Amino acid sequence: MPYDSLPELVALERSSDGIRIPPDVTVPVTGRVRSLIDTAAFRRLARISQLGLVALVYPGATHSRFEHSLGVFRLALEFLARLRRDARFTAAIGEDDAAAFVVAALLHDLGHWPYCHPLEDLGLPELARHESLVAGIVGGGALSDVLRREWGLDPGRVASLVGGTATDRAGVLLQSLLSGPVDVDKMDYLARDSLHAGVPYGRHFDQERLLASLCIDPTGTRLAITDKGRTAAELMVFARYVMFSEVYWHHAVRAATAMLQRAVWLVSARVDPRVVVGMDDGRFAAWLLDAASGTRAETLAEGLFGTERVLLKRVGTFDAVGHPEIHGALAGRPYGETVEISRRLATRLAVRLGVAVDADTLLIDAPPAEREVEFRLDVRQGARETGAAEASWRTLGELSPVVRSLAREQFDDLVKRVRIFAPADTAAAIRRLPGGVVPDLLACLAGAS
Repeated sequence: MPYDSLPELVALERSSDGIRIPPDVTVPVTGRVRSLIDTAAFRRLARISQLGLVALVYPGATHSRFEHSLGVFRLALEFLARLRRDARFTAAIGEDDAAAFVVAALLHDLGHWPYCHPLEDLGLPELARHESLVAGIVGGGALSDVLRREWGLDPGRVASLVGGTATDRAGVLLQSLLSGPVDVDKMDYLARDSLHAGVPYGRHFDQERLLASLCIDPTGTRLAITDKGRTAAELMVFARYVMFSEVYWHHAVRAATAMLQRAVWLVSARVDPRVVVGMDDGRFAAWLLDAASGTRAETLAEGLFGTERVLLKRVGTFDAVGHPEIHGALAGRPYGETVEISRRLATRLAVRLGVAVDADTLLIDAPPAEREVEFRLDVRQGARETGAAEASWRTLGELSPVVRSLAREQFDDLVKRVRIFAPADTAAAIRRLPGGVVPDLLACLAGAS
């Protein structure tokens, strides 16, 4: 069989020694895998939570990017175990590329720093995007030595797969396994996040059936599935939708996210990117509490990382269907502009309420510019399913009313809502106003357009 010389794939199929992770699986660990995960760069992931502020709402969701990375690595081996039976895949992907793929899966989160996803949405030039950091991490030091000496791999090749910059045919194909509609990352984080958050939504798709259906598309450049995996793929797409609705974009999680973003925005002059991107969660919380002390950000930072949890409360919620004018005006808007609109809103509300409204704790939380786009997934229908002499190809959206509906009604517009948050007393007072926050918000948006 192809890839028989890949020790990690042999270890997977033998169920040999490894590291146990939830839910009751063993990650095969060879000597050269151990050399990677024992480096300081990889060990740091054990001190960075996978879901960050979600744990303020779902207390079990404290699993680390270390655990997630091991799960993604194991799934990468499962992908290879299936695709090694596909002659078109093995003709395109040699032993070295297969090794680079499993290493890229293991190291894909190396560039992450604490709470980097919401903080990247601020657009602060001093904070690098996490993907851009991977090449520097794997290109020097202990990781580079291990990759060259024990794996015989060029660190640049691994970095290009993680960063999605490979342009050769094999690289483009492997990137679709790492980042696509059905990929090793999503397949792990949906189930793992669901497990630790204590909700069922991300675990109710047939992973075994989906793995068994993997193939490559007619061009040989993207991952695809056979028709027998169609229902499992539908369920995975729906699982992602529900996990965003009920966990990732839960209203209290977004309140915490809005507080974190504004706190960092207020102390941005004190941000040293060389320090922040190398932090773990504990160091970041201590840094923010110190940086915010005595500033307008102090209340926000203390509410998140102080001795008591104090989250802001909802003033209003707006999606693209119920309030298209509000959602359309704020979704994807640069963060600095949103801050200015929230300050003008605080001024107007203070007049209507007859009391002061703190402009630094009246927060607008809006979807970022980067949208969650479902990429094209091809489905192979064989002669047995279609009655044709040869296999035919259709997209999952063409075959599935569920996926087609989600594509038409983008969940960026429905799940990722615009929300206004304020301290509890202020929020209650605003909700009692005629029309709530809407008249003043519309006036502020009209003045900003």
